[in-house]
Amino acid sequence: MILKCDLHIHSCLSPCGSLDMSPSEIVRIAGEQGLDVIAVADHNTALNGPAIEILCRRTNITPLFAIEVTSSEEFHSLCLFPTSDKAVTFGKLLYENLLSLPNNPGKFGDQVFVDEEDNILGELEKYLTGGAVNFPSDRLVEMVHSEGGLFIPAHIDRAAFSLTSQLGFIPPDPYDALEITVWPPIKGCENKPLICNSDAHYPEDIGKRFFLLESDNRTTDSIFRAIKEGRTTPSIKK
Repeated sequence: MILKCDLHIHSCLSPCGSLDMSPSEIVRIAGEQGLDVIAVADHNTALNGPAIEILCRRTNITPLFAIEVTSSEEFHSLCLFPTSDKAVTFGKLLYENLLSLPNNPGKFGDQVFVDEEDNILGELEKYLTGGAVNFPSDRLVEMVHSEGGLFIPAHIDRAAFSLTSQLGFIPPDPYDALEITVWPPIKGCENKPLICNSDAHYPEDIGKRFFLLESDNRTTDSIFRAIKEGRTTPSIKK
């Protein structure tokens, strides 16, 4: 089967994301956009994952559980997990090892996590995008893989907070795929599976970029295997 996927969506928990990006609104719009598989990927935390899971299970949308991690090299990567529990636990570890810069909601934005009915459960005090976690990327790859997850450097062709902007090249590390935003891909992507996602921070951006995935079924195992095998077609391909 062919699945339409957007695995990089920010919620109201990311300070750079709109407060309108509640889990219920994300799932509603994802349905309108015909998305089959989604993942909320907030910066260095996954506390809105449980609400996304509950809401997706009420629809035909398959949820994955992601975190956009800032490694110590200061590039962003998508860490995808098979369950919300694993993502939340990993996110708590990241938060503990995140630079202790307090958030200023008036300046940077709110950082609220909510339940499936959009009731606020709490707000994180550390500024989620204000610094890196105390783990290098190679260590993060090992940690994510040990939890059965996927490690995918994000928006690798951008001029800031990307693998290439920080390192200057794509190292031969065991990344499961690469996230791109332009076509043709930049040099160094030739032997890796490629995906693209919306990186949505506002409701109207959900599903603007996506990728098609040829998967045996909708189970997480099949979806993860299909990504690693490169059975992906980025929507930006011309």
